[in-house]
Amino acid sequence: MRDLPTYTAMEMEKLKMGYRFGRPIFSACIGALLLALIAAGARDARADATPSATPAAGAPAAAAKATPAPVAAATPVPPLSSPGMTGPLVMASPHEINIPKYAPFLSELPAPIAGLLDFDVNGVVSGLGFFQNRAVVGDPYNRLDISNAEAIIQKADGMIQYYVQVGGYSLPALGSPYVNMTKAVNKLYGVLPEAYLKVAPFDNFSIEAGNLPTLFGAEYTFTFENMNIERGLLWNQENAINRGVQLNYSYGPLAASVSWNNGFYSHSYTWVDGLLAWTINPQNTLSVVAGGNAGFAKSSNFATPLLNNNGQIYNLIYTYNAAPIVITPYFQETNIPFNPDIGVLKSTQTISGAILASYAITDKVSVAGRAEYIGTTGNENSPKGSAANLLYGVGSDAWSLTLTPTFQWNQFFFRGEVSYVQANSYAPGAVFGKEGINNSQVRGLVETGVIF
Repeated sequence: MRDLPTYTAMEMEKLKMGYRFGRPIFSACIGALLLALIAAGARDARADATPSATPAAGAPAAAAKATPAPVAAATPVPPLSSPGMTGPLVMASPHEINIPKYAPFLSELPAPIAGLLDFDVNGVVSGLGFFQNRAVVGDPYNRLDISNAEAIIQKADGMIQYYVQVGGYSLPALGSPYVNMTKAVNKLYGVLPEAYLKVAPFDNFSIEAGNLPTLFGAEYTFTFENMNIERGLLWNQENAINRGVQLNYSYGPLAASVSWNNGFYSHSYTWVDGLLAWTINPQNTLSVVAGGNAGFAKSSNFATPLLNNNGQIYNLIYTYNAAPIVITPYFQETNIPFNPDIGVLKSTQTISGAILASYAITDKVSVAGRAEYIGTTGNENSPKGSAANLLYGVGSDAWSLTLTPTFQWNQFFFRGEVSYVQANSYAPGAVFGKEGINNSQVRGLVETGVIF
């Protein structure tokens, strides 16, 4: 994920390891889906239980036979602001679960507690299939997998709020080995990837604590949230989910967030991140994001790349959103400072840029695209250890193109994708193919499912 930069030989071996599907993951996914389905059914049942208009007792027979006046359709409840969605996929209206309504004695609880039992539920169930050429050792040439099996439970109003996303997910990322659902859940964020408590004493100020989505980048973590099925090359240099505390404040067109967290999901709470967003007008937004490790973190595992977790990230992101077009160009720089303790004898940077765009052809059909370039400092002739390998070898660079046509009808969606990535100035053995010597890769994907 954003925690999946280019890997060392040891980290590549971790990527290539298989992992058996465990019962706890399956049970959690099934439980999450059942909860979301129950919520959807409860809402439908409430709609069906609404009494229809009938003639009053003793009314004339002619009146009983009269054609009833058409009833205006209920206005759909708009989707909630979380989870974040870049489009073109649209989250469904939330399904309300009001437990005190079905257990009246609970309504006698103090208002703050009773209010927590009135919440909203959504769900996402989807699967994907892909094929690719020049797969690395341990990565399949083709595969079918579950991309999302998640329930989203949240209370988005009141002073005390919460958000819980539970279930399974896979993380396809461009230019990196595929991370299937079992491996993603077991080795990354578990069956509760995002879960946090939010206290909002004022309309323009709130505090959040828990497993939080990152402030960095223009792409989110899960497939259904993004324009494209795969995450991009820039996303691979960012963290994705942080465990920590975040303060949010807004004033007019400005919104700011500051977070203290564990960076790339490490065991050290030494990262400080900040975001400042300016809503110029309803169609234009400009954001600046910056953050990094203010100390030193020794932990390193599948979710925590040692080099990136001891670095810094800087973003400049602009979004133009005026139907039927959405365009998001963004610039990113990452820096791994001099640190002999982790083998970096010379400060090393990535400098990159991307353009993400989508166009709605109709209200059901759209097409999205992404173009990216990323370069790294240093070169293949640098003394060993003088610069860090952050991509496909010291001083390597890469570019990519992705095209994703999408169809969504109510809750159902189907989309296809083709992507191409090419590396340059790479180190032999660090790119694609069984021997790591091919400099390009093509992938084709399809994803289909329901958002309810």
